[in-house]
Amino acid sequence: MFSDFDLIDVSEITNEILFEIRYATDRNYFKKRLYENDKCILRYGTAKKLIKANEYLMSFGYKLKVWDAYRPLSVQKLMWDQIKDENFIAPPWRGSIHNRGAAVDVTLVKISGEEVEMPTDFDDFTEKASIYFNDCSVNALFHRELLAEAMTHNGFKRIESEWWHFYDEEYNKYCII
Repeated sequence: MFSDFDLIDVSEITNEILFEIRYATDRNYFKKRLYENDKCILRYGTAKKLIKANEYLMSFGYKLKVWDAYRPLSVQKLMWDQIKDENFIAPPWRGSIHNRGAAVDVTLVKISGEEVEMPTDFDDFTEKASIYFNDCSVNALFHRELLAEAMTHNGFKRIESEWWHFYDEEYNKYCII
């Protein structure tokens, strides 16, 4: 079927994950559409891990909603031109794990698709987005940590500055494209 290295549209292999690719809309930090389409594109190897994380969450009555996945390097440059802060945007000359098709920005929703409380919305470039920020409701903390547990137990790692960002622990096997 697919090789782990293939870039695929995740909606072609699962209908259990929701997709709201924010950079294909103007509902993002930049207030403009940066992607031509709203497909969730990932390396097949990374997509399989995402599906496993989603299956784990479904056993608790939740599922994933993806906000971002593969990001073209041209978009990485546009973002860097606006936010020159490596805590949030990788410089284009180094590239991002998103540019490898091995990172996702995700949130948690109920099985019905209903939003749940999280510490922030997507693209909140403040201290509230940190995985260590605890000055929020117990529900928001519970949801953030359940999401992290599902992702890290299924082959993803976190970064400190964005609770929603997870990357495939095997990202180095994929080249920047």
